[in-house]
Amino acid sequence: MRILLLGSGGREHALAWKISQSKDCSQLYIAPGNAGTADFGINIKLNATDFEGVKSFCIEEGIEMVVVGPEEPLVKGIYDFFKQDVILKNIAVIGPSTEGARLEGSKAFAKSFMFRHGIPTAAYKEFNSENYEEGVSYLQSHPPPIVLKADGLAAGKGVVICQNPVEAMAEFELMIQQSKFGDASKKVVVEEFLSGIEVSVFVLTDGKNYMLLPEAKDYKRIGVGDKGLNTGGMGAVSPVAFVDDTFMEKVIKKIVEPTIKGLAEEQIDFKGFIFLGLIKVDDEPYLIEYNCRLGDPETEVVIPRMKNDLVELFKAVSQQRLNEVKLEIDQRKAVTVVAVSKGYPGEYEKGFEIDGIDMIQEDDAIVFQAGTKLDDSKIVTNGGRVLAVTSFGDSVKSAADKSKAILEIINFEGMYFRSDIGYEFY
Repeated sequence: MRILLLGSGGREHALAWKISQSKDCSQLYIAPGNAGTADFGINIKLNATDFEGVKSFCIEEGIEMVVVGPEEPLVKGIYDFFKQDVILKNIAVIGPSTEGARLEGSKAFAKSFMFRHGIPTAAYKEFNSENYEEGVSYLQSHPPPIVLKADGLAAGKGVVICQNPVEAMAEFELMIQQSKFGDASKKVVVEEFLSGIEVSVFVLTDGKNYMLLPEAKDYKRIGVGDKGLNTGGMGAVSPVAFVDDTFMEKVIKKIVEPTIKGLAEEQIDFKGFIFLGLIKVDDEPYLIEYNCRLGDPETEVVIPRMKNDLVELFKAVSQQRLNEVKLEIDQRKAVTVVAVSKGYPGEYEKGFEIDGIDMIQEDDAIVFQAGTKLDDSKIVTNGGRVLAVTSFGDSVKSAADKSKAILEIINFEGMYFRSDIGYEFY
């Protein structure tokens, strides 16, 4: 098959690495890709949200499958764009419809969906400029901590946890009255704070059947010991020690199956990945959020543990026969450690040459590039999260130690990574 993969991050590098191994992949294109994806296919200078440009490319190159990595083109309706076009409609698209992508694109829609289908989640209320004063009164009487979420996409920055009503009201004003997160915070979801330990669970669905992928735990804070500012993710671990069979049975019964059933009942077309952001509270799973695609950096730790031919899985999804395929998992521990630019998640510089990647020859370790690009045949930094190293081991500690040792070989100006990824499982 001739396949087009949309996206440019570490997630897309991991997907490109896996897709290129398939016997069913005759040619892989990545738009726009990064310096790492170029090793597994042909990078195309094409924006993933330029649907007309994507259409032209698909026609010119005889594309048979489109795999959508990031959320933005999904929320903006690329699946519907293909299915409603007489020329494109027979191309398999891995990703949900516009309505399905609302599970990520609108926090209010997602919370309403959870409540409609009896999925355990935090209590909430939603507010906008029309009921702003009601929201202020609600915050004044709300017990802290108070969680405020911008309704729309905010590049992973639209969630604020406030420690008292005064702080919450100030943030509430910034979000709604002063558009702190742009259009994303025209509507704000105020949510009950849940205390527990978080875990990411991934589901691949064809809209009728589903496949449970390996779980992962990611690390959002920039600093050692989970301190400092939130980031897009500084690393991930899979499998997760506290996720046992009993807990997963609850996740399946209370969250996964009601989600798949709910999508079918509401006739929401969903052929792709569902990310379940969960929190374990007193041995019970609660759903914090949905994403309509794989997470990053969790993809870099989950995809390498999957032994299956990924294109075969995608074909089964597009043909709604995922129930015919059995998932095979590498039972070893996997740890991903992310290297970032100096200053991230704040302001940072780009364009620094990266040394040492070509020296990595490990059989059980992979370097996934994210914010990189080629500049006169040199690999240079081109983002906040620059690259990630995923290693396997018999224990979380041995895998983490291997990833850190590899990162000691790689170097670019201002490079930083957390030295304690997976620390609570050592």
